[in-house]
Amino acid sequence: MGAILANLQKTVIAGFVLLVVIFVVVKAISGNWAFFDTEWIKFVLRWLHVLSGVMWIGLLYYFNFVQTPGMPKIPDEQKPAITKVIAPSALFWFRWSAMSTIFFGLILAGVSHYIVSALTLGLVQSGTPTTGPAIGIGMWLGIIMWFNVWFIIWPAQKIALGIVNGPAEAKPKAARTAMLFSRTNTLLSIPMLFCMIAGAHGGTM
Repeated sequence: MGAILANLQKTVIAGFVLLVVIFVVVKAISGNWAFFDTEWIKFVLRWLHVLSGVMWIGLLYYFNFVQTPGMPKIPDEQKPAITKVIAPSALFWFRWSAMSTIFFGLILAGVSHYIVSALTLGLVQSGTPTTGPAIGIGMWLGIIMWFNVWFIIWPAQKIALGIVNGPAEAKPKAARTAMLFSRTNTLLSIPMLFCMIAGAHGGTM
């Protein structure tokens, strides 16, 4: 077991293997082997959407609650370990989990026939089921956050961390831009998560 847990790739693979085992056991107990229908596809899309979102928001909170406040406390000679190793890796998973969260969320909304009504905040009802404004507000906040990640935070971080060449005087401004928009996403994440959960699980708004 230690050989599996000592390796991240093996740990993730083991997690999926365990999932398959649990799935088979539950199906065997229930005696219901029906899957791969529309409802099953929607369930898998929702699971992938949530799984991606956990990675995305988890890293957002890591940056804002751990890394950024902790950087001033780190001696200057040790900071390259963060800026050259930890941060670029975290930003890779950060931006691609943001992309997969939006991708699976929009596909789920399309398959579930509520994407038009959600994106119009319930003003235009198309297909079933109809939706109120909550899920749409959550979706728009998520889209804004995704845009910030890909088109503001990531380009600014590439300059701030020296991943792309740029003048030294541009780095502090880029770092501040990345920080402010990361904080903006932290702010937006609170109502976004509330609206997404309320819209999907019958919360009153």
